Amino acid sequence: MGARKQLMANQIKEEKKKQAFAILRNCPSSPRKMRLVVDMIRGKEVNTALNILKFTSKEASVKVEKLLLSAVANWQAKNEGVRLEEANLYVKEIFVDQGRQLKRIRTAPQGRAHRIRKHSNHVTVVLDSAVNNDTKK
Repeated sequence: MGARKQLMANQIKEEKKKQAFAILRNCPSSPRKMRLVVDMIRGKEVNTALNILKFTSKEASVKVEKLLLSAVANWQAKNEGVRLEEANLYVKEIFVDQGRQLKRIRTAPQGRAHRIRKHSNHVTVVLDSAVNNDTKK
């Protein structure tokens, strides 16, 4: 069993070398608002996703666009000999996790106080090449 686990771990490492990812941490907007933008580009080709983000009116789209460009730059750093146009990059995974909450107090009538929660989120993008997937099948 030990040799089999080792083999599986090596296969997973090889797969991760072909993928590129980028992480945006502690983005000061709520995860719910960010997920609206992220859901639009999941599974799309990178150029299509960038066009969608450029013409989306949500504020979160600017941050996701910058993150996607960072993931593309990370992919180029890993694959120096391959041209970007021939790779057919697509958004394999993109997800939003809840970040920390800043808790603030707002004064309320009659000596009371209301709690205000300022949400943040973490966004992770994983890119993969469609060329790699075609050779496997």
